[in-house]
Order: sequence, then C-alpha cells, then structure tokens
Amino acid sequence: MSRAEATCCRVLVVDDEPAIRRLIRAILTPDYVVDEAAHGDEALDRAAELRPDIVLLDIQMPGKDGFRICREFKTATGNPPQIVMVSARSAPVEQLKAFEAGADDYLVKPVDACDLRSRVQLHRRLRESKQSTAQLQRQIDAYHTVLRRTAAEQTKQIIAVQDVAVFTLAKVAESRDHETGAHLLRLREYAQLLAEELARNSPYFAQIDESFRSDLYRSTPLHDIGKVSIPDGILLKPGPLTDEEFELMKRHTVNGANILTEAVMQLDDGGFLAMAAFIARFHHERWDGTGYPAGLVGKEIPLPARIVAVADVYDALTVTRLYKPAWTPERARRAIEEGAGTQFDPVIVEAFQRRFEDFLDVGERFAECVPTAMGAMAFVELAATANSRPVEVSTAIPVTSPPGDSCHG
Repeated sequence: MSRAEATCCRVLVVDDEPAIRRLIRAILTPDYVVDEAAHGDEALDRAAELRPDIVLLDIQMPGKDGFRICREFKTATGNPPQIVMVSARSAPVEQLKAFEAGADDYLVKPVDACDLRSRVQLHRRLRESKQSTAQLQRQIDAYHTVLRRTAAEQTKQIIAVQDVAVFTLAKVAESRDHETGAHLLRLREYAQLLAEELARNSPYFAQIDESFRSDLYRSTPLHDIGKVSIPDGILLKPGPLTDEEFELMKRHTVNGANILTEAVMQLDDGGFLAMAAFIARFHHERWDGTGYPAGLVGKEIPLPARIVAVADVYDALTVTRLYKPAWTPERARRAIEEGAGTQFDPVIVEAFQRRFEDFLDVGERFAECVPTAMGAMAFVELAATANSRPVEVSTAIPVTSPPGDSCHG
C-alpha cells in the first residue's frame, strides 16, 4: 500500500454484479482507495485486513442479504465503518428496514455519479469527525484518570497526615496516664473487629457501613482525650480514688467531648470528629443505666461508644497497671461475658465472643513495649531500660473497682 493509500479514505463496494462494482470504482477513483467484494461473507472476511471507512452495500446478494451483513459490520468491531445501502429497491419500507439494521444512508440504483460522490464525501467527513471525537474522548478519559489518581493520592496523603495528627493528640492525653501507643493501636483494632462482625451478623448491620468503620477507626484513639484536663495527682495516683477524686476523674468524658465538639464546630459536617465526641462522652455509660456521665440506658448510648466500651475494658484488663497485674485473656473474656446486659450491650458481647481469637491475635501483634513517654515515670523507666534492668511494676494494690472503671476511668 502506498503512502497515499494509507492516508486516503477507503471504500469497500459489496455487490454481486461486477459491472456495478466497476462503475462505482470508476466514479470514486482516484479520490478514494476502492476495494471490491462479490458477496457479504467475502466483505466480512476481508474487513479486518482492509479496514474500510465506508461500505457501499447491496441488499440482494447470494448468501446473506445486505441487512444481515450491515448488522454484522456494525457489531463486529468497536469502530464500524459508515454503511451506505445501494439497492434497486426504492420502497420506503425497504429503506426503513435498512436504517433499522444500522445503515447510515440509502442510495437507489441506478446511482447518479454526482450524487454518489457527494454522499461518499459526506460520509468521509462524518467518519473523520467520529474518529476525531473518539480520539478527543480518549484524551479526556486519560486526563480524568490522571486527575482521579492524583486526587486519590492527595486525599490519601491528607488523611494520613490527619491520622498521624489525631494519634499524636490522643497520645498526649494517654502518656499522662501511664499508657503507651500500643494501647491506642490495640483499642483501634479491637473496635474495628467488633464493627466488622456487627456489620456482618447483627441487628446493627444497617448502621455500620464503610463510612462508619472509617470514622470509628479514626475516632477511637481520641476516646480519653479529656484526660488532659485531669490533675496529675488524680490521674497518676497509684491506687484507688476517693469518691471526690473519682467524681473529678469522671469529668474527663465531658471535657473530652467538649474539646472535640469545639473542633467539630469549625467543620461543615463535623467529619469523624463528630463520632469521636460521642465516643469521648459516652464510652463509660453502662447498658443498665448506672454508668456516667449521663446515666443513659441501652440503645440510648450511641453505638460507637458501646463498641469502644467493650474494646477499652478488655484492653484495660489484659495489661499491667500500677495498681493491678494483667489479667489473662481468658479471664478478661469471662468478665466481658458476665457484663453482658448490665455493663455492655449483649449484641456487642456476642460479636466479641465470635471474634475472640482475632482479639488474641491483635494482642500479640501490638504487645506492650517500652514507651517513649509515660507521664511522670518516663525518665525512671527509660533509665532502667538503658541499664538492661527490667522495670518493676507494683502489683501489691488489689483491683477494687469494677472492670469498666479500671485505669481510673
């Protein structure tokens, strides 16, 4: 094929009469590259090789008629040629049938040379216009793909930075209470396990979608942010609190919620911080209404807070505190089960039971390690670690508060 042929519009004439094919070739040459086929099957067979831009198609031919060939041309590739039916049949019903088969135009034999050239020129322009539009659409789609990928990457980076900031803020509060980052990591994973199980198999499945789980994941570390407002003498006391001290300690729920609510007010929809405020305020409520700060009962307690309550108590029971040794996971499990219907939502306890093996796995993956800061004890413990001596943690003070009130609240 010459360079001229490669850039020229290609026309395929499909007709069982050689004289008609020769006439059309004479009319269109040299402005077009003209190929011939004696019947529809030959045209279809050669289409992949010839890749015609325009097909002049007879209706009455041996084998498949023009209507069927037209439909096959239009469905064979993603870039079908322009089809012009050329037939001795002039009845409107025949023309309608051709258009229903996918034809783009209809010429009646005997064809007029000027009319044929003008029709072919029109369809050449239509073909070029379609190709240009398709190319432009591909460019637009590619550009949109790049934009979506860039936006997704930027959004991912923003969320990652926000998560680090939130986790750091939560750690500021936890570090004053002899907590470690591992506690926050475990708590977040425990809450996710419960949410996943509740979404899969519980009456709460309709409330827990991907957005709920995402917000819960980011909100959980902020559950005790209100501890920043509690005096060290109470927060770091290595033993049971007096009634007066405990009343002050309970204020961390309200104080934390107020801190987060002020942040929510700076946003249009509050985002995940709205859930975090609910968790901070209500994660010490009890199913039977004897919790604090509001004494809510049952489902009056927001679902995220009920989920975090189970996760938080389990983690508190299974780690060593200044005033108690760590409980075994099995003992902590029994305590959670015994609290169903009194301290905890029974449905969430059932989810906890089903995912207990996963809880064990999380506990192993995020086991306690030496923290970078632990309130007033930081320098003592870091010095002990530097000297390769184990840190001795007092376990002489018995557990005198119920599981939900461990860690002073």
